[in-house]
Amino acid sequence: MLAMFVSGLLHLWPLGFILVPSSLVHARSIKHASDKSSPRVLILGGGVTGVIAARTLHEQRITNFAIVEARDELGGRLKSTTFGTPGRQSTIELGANWVQGTQTDDGPANPIWTLAQKHGLKTQPNDWYGSITTYDDTGLVNYLDVFNNSTDYYTSLTVAAGTRVTKREVDLTSRTGYSLVGAKSTTPAAMACEYYQFDWEYAQTPEQSSLIASSWGNNFTYNTDVGGFSDSNEMCIDQRGFKYLIQAEAAEFLQPEQVLLDSTVTVIKYSTSGVDVTLQNGTILRADYVLCTFSLGVLQNDDVVFEPPLPDWKQEAIQSMVMATYTKIFLQFDENFWFDTQMGLYADPTRGVYPVWQSLDIVDFLPGSGVVFVTTTGDFSIRIEALPDSQVQSEVLAVMRAMFPNVTIPEPLDFYFPRWHSDPLYRGSYSNWPSSFFSEHHENLRATVSERLWFAGEATSQKYFGFLHGAYFEGLDVATSMIKCIKEGRCTDLQHVSEVTTTLPYWT
Repeated sequence: MLAMFVSGLLHLWPLGFILVPSSLVHARSIKHASDKSSPRVLILGGGVTGVIAARTLHEQRITNFAIVEARDELGGRLKSTTFGTPGRQSTIELGANWVQGTQTDDGPANPIWTLAQKHGLKTQPNDWYGSITTYDDTGLVNYLDVFNNSTDYYTSLTVAAGTRVTKREVDLTSRTGYSLVGAKSTTPAAMACEYYQFDWEYAQTPEQSSLIASSWGNNFTYNTDVGGFSDSNEMCIDQRGFKYLIQAEAAEFLQPEQVLLDSTVTVIKYSTSGVDVTLQNGTILRADYVLCTFSLGVLQNDDVVFEPPLPDWKQEAIQSMVMATYTKIFLQFDENFWFDTQMGLYADPTRGVYPVWQSLDIVDFLPGSGVVFVTTTGDFSIRIEALPDSQVQSEVLAVMRAMFPNVTIPEPLDFYFPRWHSDPLYRGSYSNWPSSFFSEHHENLRATVSERLWFAGEATSQKYFGFLHGAYFEGLDVATSMIKCIKEGRCTDLQHVSEVTTTLPYWT
């Protein structure tokens, strides 16, 4: 069914949408006549949130909707590409790669895991802690004792965060939290291990991250004692791409006329009576309700213009959260000369320099592929995006030569990394919660504007921000609230706080 979608579609008369070609914008005025029995809904963005929101509307017999997607396929940040030399090519995941937390016995199931099983997605258990080899700038060095201590320190960090919640104490940075539990990483090995535990998950440093929010994000996903799914991680190695699970789900209910691909939104003009959405080619789409599922980074960078400007409380919420960047750098070699474990960890004297390595050329993953990749995050990722590929490749090979001093490291057969931070469709990889971001800010991030303009995405999930399942739950939950508003006129679920204030003055 999805193969039938046609980009550049100008009319959706059966659904009641009004699309105006740019050449006719000034020559013709079309009234915003709404059939109250079948209100029009536009879902802006065809990622996990957008597709699940559309499915939720469909299940409640609201079919007068369309997904507007800038790319030529559905999937959002589920983005894959073909990598490698001819004859040795593999599908690699540039964005989301894992089902994080699956299911324990008959406990709650991660909905992404449910979709993966439903659509036969090929995954492989990824042992992040029991299959790892450690290195520093002198080569192979066993500091697994430091690594195990870092795991314990992270556990202590989450316990300390939980205690602060119970006592109603203020939030702190995770760096302060680490210091309070006695974890002060000063050696290259200790810094690398801390990075593996923290930055590799949140894509930012402990200094940039909330102690409380980072801990609950971890616990609600992995800790079954508080409703988490499981402590396991399944890595997608399906050659159709991780995106297949959401595309296959969409194919079960979407009609061709309910999707507009290759359609980039530039302006959203809203009022209490409806919303006009202008595309890059000048086409105008008019609807009664709009659900924005843009990434937090797109909202922060004004890649989409709102008319009138979003209210101050909304803008403060958007600008107060952080869009972090997580970069996987892929290399293909003729022969495998690296570690035979799943993971590798490199401790550079400077924290965060090409630290986390993973082999795909290994049994049960992509054997014979000759592919290994290294992950960077945060400010270091932003740094390398500004560099030419040749310089990044040179830096990565220099690290490999330090890790494997007795090996003559050849030039790679292929080399690639995405630039998430620079891409105007994303402006980063996923959201992170800083310590200055209050729960009221998050409530405002999620809140509707003028009852017509709705927002959802992984960033609007309080429990699962930054996680793929957070995007799923928000598509489900926010669409459910939209349905109440559309069908029953009860638009009170997603209210905002006019001002985020402190309970005590800053001075007496």
